[in-house]
Amino acid sequence: MSDSMMANLYSYGPIILMVVIFYFLLWRPQKKQRKQHNDMMSNLKVGHRILTIGGIHAEITYVDLEKSDFIRVKIADNVEIKISSSAVARDLTQEKTDANPANKK
Repeated sequence: MSDSMMANLYSYGPIILMVVIFYFLLWRPQKKQRKQHNDMMSNLKVGHRILTIGGIHAEITYVDLEKSDFIRVKIADNVEIKISSSAVARDLTQEKTDANPANKK
């Protein structure tokens, strides 16, 4: 290798290293988290207990994500609200089912 090629490698090396670090520390975990959230959203059903990003515990009473981006949830007796599907943080019913050792085979 010539000296000019080595100089170019040394000058571009830190940039390439930063791109690799950016990929493994930021982009890849965010993509994995987005996939998990999309999987959770596709498994939401009427009767599931959820937790919203605002901290509200609720039970789903209506969900049709193909037609709209909203779901209807019951937060108390005779109190139903319509929320955006992006406001769902966790599916508590699914987490409880996953944590139960009797359901694992």
